[in-house]
Amino acid sequence: MAKNIIIIQGHPDSGGNHLCHSLENAYTSGAESAGHTVHRVAVAELEFPLLRKKSEFEHGPVPLTLEPVQQAIMAADHLLIIFPLWLGEMPALLKGLFEHIFRPGFAFRYADRGFPQKQLKGKSARIVITMGMPALIYRWYFGAHGLKNLKRNILAFCGIGPIRENLFGMVEGASDQTRRGWIKLMRSLGERAA
Repeated sequence: MAKNIIIIQGHPDSGGNHLCHSLENAYTSGAESAGHTVHRVAVAELEFPLLRKKSEFEHGPVPLTLEPVQQAIMAADHLLIIFPLWLGEMPALLKGLFEHIFRPGFAFRYADRGFPQKQLKGKSARIVITMGMPALIYRWYFGAHGLKNLKRNILAFCGIGPIRENLFGMVEGASDQTRRGWIKLMRSLGERAA
């Protein structure tokens, strides 16, 4: 069955010549060849201010430039989020986007008692992170805290699941064969909208 997919390209450099962009293109190619609909968002090409106050987060308007992103997320069956690991986390620009997008009233609703109500149930997600270190070191030694934060505290908190991930490590020194394997994998995931 064809799915609606939103790809959020979190690389803050809009040049388009990074591994993150190649992985995005491979996924898109696979998805579209299988009949899925793909909406692509390049965070580097969006203009928006950073949130500075709790009141802005809870009650302020979403910038006009980001309203189409919220609409695409609401229409999507599946989210693909791609970014390079910077200081153990997602780049600040991507975090700034998520702070605007995953707000009360859209992604969750405060309840009178108990946990907030999850507003994005029924959607799945895949997180793809590229990094200079070995992925095993990121998971084992560093605890993959940036990945865990995005999975648990942002996506799952809003009802998105299942959430899967791919970590591509040692990207600077990766052989052409290794990179071709990553591209092939992403195309296959796109075909399955997984």
